[in-house]
Amino acid sequence: MKQLSNWRPPQHWIRITTIDMHTGGEPLRVIIDGLPPIDGRNVLEKRRYFRDHYDHLRRGLMWEPRGHADMYGAVITPSTDADFDVFFLHNEGYSTMCGHAIIALAKLAVETNLVSKNEITFNVPAGRILARAVVSEGHVIETSFRNVPSFLYLRDEQVEVDGIGPVRFDVAYGGAFYAFVNAEEVALELVPENASRLIDYGRRIKHAVMARFEITHPMEPDLSFLYGTIFTGPAHDPAHHSRNVCIFADGELDRSPTGSGVSARAALHFAKGELRRNERVTIESILSSTMSVKVVELTKFAQYDAVIPEVSGTASITGRNEFYFDPNDPYSNGFILR
Repeated sequence: MKQLSNWRPPQHWIRITTIDMHTGGEPLRVIIDGLPPIDGRNVLEKRRYFRDHYDHLRRGLMWEPRGHADMYGAVITPSTDADFDVFFLHNEGYSTMCGHAIIALAKLAVETNLVSKNEITFNVPAGRILARAVVSEGHVIETSFRNVPSFLYLRDEQVEVDGIGPVRFDVAYGGAFYAFVNAEEVALELVPENASRLIDYGRRIKHAVMARFEITHPMEPDLSFLYGTIFTGPAHDPAHHSRNVCIFADGELDRSPTGSGVSARAALHFAKGELRRNERVTIESILSSTMSVKVVELTKFAQYDAVIPEVSGTASITGRNEFYFDPNDPYSNGFILR
């Protein structure tokens, strides 16, 4: 098999190298080499430039045949005022914030000696994130991060959803906007066997809320959209607070509890008097992986009473890949099936 190990692709093919990871089962493909230059003075400008010039690379790396409908990615770049500027990729486009990615990226930065410290600052489209890595014998065993100001946006609303009926929901922001729905009220159990139905219901509810309610970020138009639906329900482990499943982007099902989602839940529960400051709760995912969250600060964000959530979780490295883009491949830019 020496011929195979010595094979190299033609020089004119695009070659992109990634390190693949997961946080609580949710994938993260970190692009580390091979991208063309990305112009921009800040992370929002870089994200717009990538979207306008290189979106075919997002599709090629996230979609089949190199990825899948639930793949997730991160582009990490140098920063002028933080350790890194980072923006995020998924099957539909570009996220505003991603907690599972921050947890994984902090582990990656520390364990590869990209930084020589345990506190790391990331500029993401939603703002500045401070992550802290707990290190034992050179390995990151847990990461926590302090998120952007998070707040309750819509409280105790209702919308009519085709094929489901009236659905009660809240909308909260934790770096992205989510509609929160009690799973039991729509006859859903948060288990892997219900993945297809969860995706179907999540998409329907998201689009119904978008059609009926305006979602506006108080400061940044690029962040003014409903990112997903989060179903909440009872924990399977009695030691945990609850379980939730996030359906985001174009029907992606988050395998983790969703870092920005549990941040939004902290804001929601605090606003409703269901969570005290510095009270840590642990939330399960559909796989029973967990993240914990607590409210560490109170603040104002424009006209909203907001909180600063601190989220903790763990990540793992799963591989290093070199992907090739053959210009004669009719599916070089990817395709997606759901």
